[in-house]
Amino acid sequence: MTTSLTKKTLVVAMSAAFAAGAYAEINPSKGSGEYDWSSLDAFEDMDLSGQVVTVAGPWLTPENAIFEGIVSHFEEATGADVQYSGSDSFEQQIVIDLQAGSPPNLAIFPQPGLAADMASRDLLKPLSSDLKNKVMDAYAAGQSWVDLGTYENGSGNDDFYGVFFRVDLKSLVWYSPDNFADYGYEVPETMEELIALSEQMVADGETPWCIGLGSGAATGWPATDWVEDIMLRLHEPDVYDKWVSHEIPFNDPRVVEAIETFGQFAKNDDYVQGGAQAVASTDFRDSPKGLFSVPADCFMHRQASFIPAFFPEGTVIGEDADFFYFPAFESKDLGNPVLGAGTVVTMPKESEAARALMEYLTTPLAHEIWMANGGFLTPHTGVNNDLFANDTLRRQAEILQNADTFRFDGSDLMPGGIGAGAFWTGMVDFVSGDSAEEVAADIEQAWDNL
Repeated sequence: MTTSLTKKTLVVAMSAAFAAGAYAEINPSKGSGEYDWSSLDAFEDMDLSGQVVTVAGPWLTPENAIFEGIVSHFEEATGADVQYSGSDSFEQQIVIDLQAGSPPNLAIFPQPGLAADMASRDLLKPLSSDLKNKVMDAYAAGQSWVDLGTYENGSGNDDFYGVFFRVDLKSLVWYSPDNFADYGYEVPETMEELIALSEQMVADGETPWCIGLGSGAATGWPATDWVEDIMLRLHEPDVYDKWVSHEIPFNDPRVVEAIETFGQFAKNDDYVQGGAQAVASTDFRDSPKGLFSVPADCFMHRQASFIPAFFPEGTVIGEDADFFYFPAFESKDLGNPVLGAGTVVTMPKESEAARALMEYLTTPLAHEIWMANGGFLTPHTGVNNDLFANDTLRRQAEILQNADTFRFDGSDLMPGGIGAGAFWTGMVDFVSGDSAEEVAADIEQAWDNL
């Protein structure tokens, strides 16, 4: 299990490191500020006095204090007692607790794959159709979020089990506004424009991209994010879903096309800092540094929202560095797909108060309080975006809120031997010279051998 969790653990740790400075541990008094206090109206009519709701999740300091502040308003309104327990070994502990018959009322999974596994063993309780409809209506790309919380039960039938609360965004390209301004470059709005911009940079004698796949034992994972993002821009979302679930083989021509498209960026000596041979050996934490050298060694870096944790000390986001949405192909007419990750709240042990707390976590207020603390993104379209802790988070949330499709990091949903194994190493082989067809065939063979 350790291997399959390496990438997720790495990214969660880095996200926490980036966000930590933003946390103010705000817990507003009821009625203050521009929060949606009307969210509490439905709960103030409930009498849940004496009912305890146990919640288990991965959040430690300072996230646990923020979550406890959020649920304190639910407790005050209903009389319920919410008891949260965080653990850095949550994935292992929750499996033990569920199998032992001692589950918490609510469990917050960092990955939907493990939640789906628990649902398939009938260790989670289905959520109501009313709650599913609330997610469908309140979340941008609502069907995507419903689908991500829908799993097969022990009988093989689909049920709705999970509500996402706190999301990470991956579909970003980072750049230096000053460098763009110096050369007269404009932020591209389509993939066609992004490719044209890359060609223009080459024509100007510049290097468009900083790309590094190095990450110790997890080397190769940044390329999987590239391929996943590209898959969502080349093909319909159901193709992505069938690829992730192995309903189509890894060497399907559509998957090969996505890998080859990544190669147009990463295997092009003119496109990438240090040439294609440097991609596999450059540590992903070092790869964006070329954005800040004088003169710039590279101009763009595709990476998730956590990467500023590895920018030079003192870098001001919005001034020294900024980001734009990794754009879609205009010619494909697939809208604005977004790749990301997030935590999904499920209900292993049913109770009246547990169901009520699940409802509360879909309200604008529950999201807004964490928004004001920083380190929190949401696709909820009913929140007051002015409450985000800073402009960076606000603009990233707007990308989520304008998405037509959201999909979870595919490699995190694949079996560990693939998503955190053969896929990683296959991408290293690809940038080192193997063809997309060879790499895809090798990964498919590894999947068949599982």
